[in-house]
Amino acid sequence: MTAETPVTVEVETRTHQMFPALSPCDVARVKRFGSVRHYARGECLFRAGEPGPGMFLVLDGHVAITQRDGLGRVVPIRSQGPGQFLAEIAQLSGRPALVDGHAEDEVQAVLVPPEQLRALIIAEADLGERLMRAMILRRVALIESGESGPVLIGPPQSVALLRLQNFLSRNGHPYQVVDATRDADARALLEQYGEAELLVTCPNGSVLADPTESALARCLGMVDSAEHDELFDVLVVGAGPAGLATAVYAASEGLRVIVLDCRSFGGQAGASARIENYLGFPTGISGGALAGRAFVQAQKFGVEMMIPAQAASMDCSHAEAKGELAVHLTDGRRLRARTVVIASGARYRRPEVPRLTEFEGRGIWYWASALEAKLCAEQEIALVGGGNSAGQAAVFLSQHVSKLNLLVRGPSLAATMSRYLIDRIEATDNIELHPYTELIHLHGEPDAGLQGASWRDRQSGAEYTCDARNIFLFIGAVPETDWLQGCGVAVDKHGFVLTGETARGGFPARPAAALETSVAGVFAVGDVRSGSVKRVGGAIGEGAAVVALIHKHLAPAPVTA
Repeated sequence: MTAETPVTVEVETRTHQMFPALSPCDVARVKRFGSVRHYARGECLFRAGEPGPGMFLVLDGHVAITQRDGLGRVVPIRSQGPGQFLAEIAQLSGRPALVDGHAEDEVQAVLVPPEQLRALIIAEADLGERLMRAMILRRVALIESGESGPVLIGPPQSVALLRLQNFLSRNGHPYQVVDATRDADARALLEQYGEAELLVTCPNGSVLADPTESALARCLGMVDSAEHDELFDVLVVGAGPAGLATAVYAASEGLRVIVLDCRSFGGQAGASARIENYLGFPTGISGGALAGRAFVQAQKFGVEMMIPAQAASMDCSHAEAKGELAVHLTDGRRLRARTVVIASGARYRRPEVPRLTEFEGRGIWYWASALEAKLCAEQEIALVGGGNSAGQAAVFLSQHVSKLNLLVRGPSLAATMSRYLIDRIEATDNIELHPYTELIHLHGEPDAGLQGASWRDRQSGAEYTCDARNIFLFIGAVPETDWLQGCGVAVDKHGFVLTGETARGGFPARPAAALETSVAGVFAVGDVRSGSVKRVGGAIGEGAAVVALIHKHLAPAPVTA
């Protein structure tokens, strides 16, 4: 046996799991959830960029699966025949397909629409597990291939390029990047649009110049544009660990749930390189992987996802009389629900450093993903913060940089960071801890990016200057609660949402539920809640616990004699 044999076996096993052939018994089980369709030679079953009709199970004939990018290039992926199914994660919710499917000859197939596909996965547990595994692996393969999804055209150091790469990566959407400084055709296309820093071509052929995340999402069909006039049981604002946990547990127990988030699923935890103290993962798991699994799990139980979609305000005026709450979105739509779970989290605080905003996205970062790590490879950098998120980022970035300066205001990390992270940092040669230290100056010009920084020892007053061109900020937390103003939800002096006995206000005649706010039927979980633990495990625990309180709130009032 050669050294390459284990890798070959692993690849073959993964391919077998991605493209399994179902037995006649499995085919019969699938048929109960769909209808038989016929397609002529050359007919399109689904097209990239258009909402997918669901899962296809081929009974006869063959279907060619191809990738098509915004530049018109078509790359064959695979031909699927009898007993094989065509679907990936997008088909759970009817989101746009990422690939094209055309009949190579006369094809007979069973079409299982999204709602029936979810029913199949739940009702047929063993078969559902195989289908889910294959769909997840297919999405991963599309992301890893770098040959699917929108094409981002621009210079490699472009701030706009990095911003959209982060957006697509954190939403689990594949994309391609073409370096306009090396590709003559891409450079010529970019020049046609004059002052544009970045072009994006979508699979449907549309070309966007310097698009926002929302504009790109609309072009890709990621944005749910339905009105949603129905009354939901639970509306969750925020798709971080707490919000996703609420969604999974509530939907699995039969409640109708909708989740919205203005950026991506996973929240701050989604950007963590490795979480090693979460129960059940002794070797650790990345925040993106953990959030991605929860995101798929929520869709499996029928949760409706609106990402990106931003809450602008909440209307609590009918909470008592009708038992109904409403959340208004920035795009003008209005969502109604019998309960609302505030899981909007918190963002890292901006320190009082002159010119900070000038360098955001140009050397100042509030997260540390593989994209940022690549930008600062073999450089000396600085990271400000002493919490667990800062520790995880420091350990991750230290593997890529020549030196990492860790700046903390206190005497050590002991009061704010988990012991396992402190031990890891102390054992890492290229991390230097600077206690009692604060960032005071940034150097450079915005167009050229950050060129260096200065920090001060708060005890001695000594100042130090470093040529760090990348600085990562993980300090404090500011709650995302602006959208709650005017609704009567009580918050503490820092803006975090009060719950339980400290909130009281909206239900003086009955005991206060532990996670309920001052407005009846409105709950708060995770980092946005005053007094929460600010840990991934704590957020998930609160997200699960709040479902019991929601059931209690929704239960009919007892009838008295």
